Amino acid sequence: MGTAHRTGRSGPRAKEQDMPVVTVQQGPRTVELKRELVARITDAFVDAYQIPAETVQVWIHEVPTDSWGAAGKLTADK
Repeated sequence: MGTAHRTGRSGPRAKEQDMPVVTVQQGPRTVELKRELVARITDAFVDAYQIPAETVQVWIHEVPTDSWGAAGKLTADK
């Protein structure tokens, strides 16, 4: 009669462990640069692992320049 509940996913999908998640922490960038970065990272995983692009996730965490430093100085002060 009915079907079993399946976590909202239908059709063939990659297993959770087969879905790479790439985290990029960086200072603010334009949307255009972030689009290009996401495309290139995705392409690299598709080429290296022979997986569908749909399985690759890229998370961008932007940190304001006054909230991180390098070489002993805030990035905002450089």
